[in-house]
Amino acid sequence: MPLPKIWRVGRGRHLELANRGHIMAIINVTPDSFSDGGLHRSLEVAVAHGLDCVREGAAILDVGGESTRPGGAPVSAAEEQDRVLPVIERLTKETDALISVDTYRAETARLAMAAGAHIINDVHGLQREPAIASVAAETGAGLCIMHTGRGREGEIFDDVIADQHAFFKVSLAIAEAAGVASEAIVLDPGFGFAKDSDHNLHIMARFAELTQIGFPWLVGASRKRFIGAATGRDMAADRDIGTAATTAILRLAGAAIFRVHNVAANRDALGIADALIHVHAEETLQ
Repeated sequence: MPLPKIWRVGRGRHLELANRGHIMAIINVTPDSFSDGGLHRSLEVAVAHGLDCVREGAAILDVGGESTRPGGAPVSAAEEQDRVLPVIERLTKETDALISVDTYRAETARLAMAAGAHIINDVHGLQREPAIASVAAETGAGLCIMHTGRGREGEIFDDVIADQHAFFKVSLAIAEAAGVASEAIVLDPGFGFAKDSDHNLHIMARFAELTQIGFPWLVGASRKRFIGAATGRDMAADRDIGTAATTAILRLAGAAIFRVHNVAANRDALGIADALIHVHAEETLQ
């Protein structure tokens, strides 16, 4: 099944997917994210970091106010909103880049869209607060639906691709029932979420199979532990080269959007992968 060439997002915007991949920069407004917790907690620092990411080549800025790392401290909806909404409001005034809110809460998503966001990125795949799908439908937001995994981390699923299909069958039914347009949906396999290193590597090796579902794919492998396991890099901040390798590999396998910490390194990796894709396309036409 050919993949869609356009991702429709909020405020009448869209992202063209036919000719090149895109970078989504991670803007964590948190004290405890696994890689950069506390670095961008203040409004001014977070906004400056976002603008730097745009200059380095990011098409999307993904603003999150609650850490999803294992053992991360939960925060209230009010605290999450206090963290992300001022950053979103400022960024929409200072850049034309697309703004995404990283949340599973329907009310946070609604307020973020009112503040100027274009995209809702739900790491629980609409299955924790299904009302978030209605927010996406009502606001016309682009919607990223991530596979979280149904079991504990380390659990062995019968088949990693079958598990993805089963999870997204539920999530896509929620989206359809809420009236979310198919052109607004992007899927994310959820690297690192309830998956051990082998699960992540098997998803990478078989990633082309996922594209048969018929939606564009966003991937978030940046600095994850499975990269550290493969490279011997214990510190998350030392995994940018490994992350860039996953970006190139997954782009060649069909992914469209790459959620990363280090924009410049992954922009270069994506440039090489896109060049190869274009050469292959030209040779196919000859």
